[in-house]
Amino acid sequence: VQLQASGGGLVQAGGSLRLSCAASGSTFGIYAVGWFRQAPGKEREFVGSISWSGRNPFYADSVKGRFTLSKDHARDTVYLQMNNLQPEDTAVYSCAARKNKPTTYLWWGQGTLVTVSS
Repeated sequence: VQLQASGGGLVQAGGSLRLSCAASGSTFGIYAVGWFRQAPGKEREFVGSISWSGRNPFYADSVKGRFTLSKDHARDTVYLQMNNLQPEDTAVYSCAARKNKPTTYLWWGQGTLVTVSS
């Protein structure tokens, strides 16, 4: 499985961005896709996840109500719509995929930088 993340950029506080995570290869093995972020000097943080069927989105409390996960089945792509972005959302965002078991994320895409200016 290969994952390609894209869509990062510079946005003002209150703005929106949509990140994409395109999967290719043996995608039949994917059970769920997750998004993570890492701000400078901080540990990597879980942002949210969605099942490969496009159901059961789950969000970290820090982004709940502002971020939305969805999946385009035709494109094998998971989207992370980020609204009302704040400076504390500034980070490198990465997507990852996992099987049903184990629950560890096995496949990782490269990161995409999101910068939110105040």
